[in-house]
Amino acid sequence: MYHTHTPPSNGVDGPRRRGPSLPFPRILLQPVLHRIVHRIARENPDMFGRLGPWRSSQFLIDPVNLPFALLLRPDPDNLLLRAVSRRNPPPHVARIAGRFLDLLELVDAETDGDALFFSRDLEVTGNTEAVVCLRNALDDVEGSIAESVAEMFGPPGRAALAVLRRAGERRKAQRG
Repeated sequence: MYHTHTPPSNGVDGPRRRGPSLPFPRILLQPVLHRIVHRIARENPDMFGRLGPWRSSQFLIDPVNLPFALLLRPDPDNLLLRAVSRRNPPPHVARIAGRFLDLLELVDAETDGDALFFSRDLEVTGNTEAVVCLRNALDDVEGSIAESVAEMFGPPGRAALAVLRRAGERRKAQRG
């Protein structure tokens, strides 16, 4: 059974803060997201075994300070990573929400998801068993998914990742 998402409140703490409300042409991202998810799958075919019954489920990854959310279906036979509206997202089994830099650090294996969750910087709603299986699948990936994605775009991608990592470090330092 799929869980449908209720948009977050406009709270100022934790992952509930929304991104820009200006219209964003999500369609421009679709080819890039398609390329990213297929490359990660091609480089890490073993990770899908850890998903168990959730491999054909849809997950909403919600970087709350961006103008869109991401819909992920980690099924190697029917992969999907697509930018979607946060206000009217498609059905999904679980939602994982946080600030973009926190989500990037999770994918980059630089941050402990449990620590983010208990500090309320990461919000998980829906089926937590499915989220744990997704996390276990990502933990099986050798190296950094973020580095692999940055590498797809050559020197500009590596430079962008370096800038994002420095921003993440500054944010951590400010938090204490």
